[in-house]
Amino acid sequence: MAAYDTTRAQYETAGFAGRIGQSFAALVATVVAWNDTRVTRGALAGLTDRELDDIGLSRHDIENIR
Repeated sequence: MAAYDTTRAQYETAGFAGRIGQSFAALVATVVAWNDTRVTRGALAGLTDRELDDIGLSRHDIENIR
């Protein structure tokens, strides 16, 4: 009995459609990272100076969160 394998190895290139998919995935990852940073900065901005000091940050440090 013979078997025919129709699956692709992950290391193979998928051509033009694969490159479009990879570009879209990279774009989505960039937007997700930007949104995570935005939410984090918003949460930190809502803390009091005392609370920020407790975690070792100042208001100036919030701008540098990436």
